[in-house]
Amino acid sequence: MNEHFWWHLSRASGIVAWGLLLASSLWGILLATRLLKPYDRPAWLRDLHTWLGALTVLGTSLHVAAIVADSYVHFGLADVAVPFASSWKPVAVAWGVAGAYLLLAVQASSLLMRRIPRRAWRSIHMSSYALFVSVSVHAFTAGTDRTADAFQAFGIAIVAVMLGATALRALHRGSPRTRVTLADAA
Repeated sequence: MNEHFWWHLSRASGIVAWGLLLASSLWGILLATRLLKPYDRPAWLRDLHTWLGALTVLGTSLHVAAIVADSYVHFGLADVAVPFASSWKPVAVAWGVAGAYLLLAVQASSLLMRRIPRRAWRSIHMSSYALFVSVSVHAFTAGTDRTADAFQAFGIAIVAVMLGATALRALHRGSPRTRVTLADAA
């Protein structure tokens, strides 16, 4: 096995998880705003949103596991689980640790959605925006690829898309609008 395997895997999985977080967030915004009506199917959007969220957790788990397995910079469990415990770029790593906890909270609230009050679920789910900020700051400050032109272009594109989607979400605040079907209109 290549001596840099875990390092490459940690970098790649972190970038992919960031992209999956964007995709899950976009699908959640489309679901909440119903911007695709009358073409959308809420059950399909919800399933895709849930699937993308699960893939984001998987990608993040792979990122963390690869960081711990890598021998270039030693990361123990405390380094990846406790904010500011890392001796390597403690603030930048803390943004990632905070993002991981926010991701777990959002995913756990989704799994418990029918068992917790709607208001609590919504409050936790809205922290997805803070999650995206935390992960973005982590990517731009901790990642070894942060100075590469391709990574910077990718990062700027991801942030720009999320800012645009957030603006659309703010414009379409409130409860999701129900879709009017042809049968309802007749």
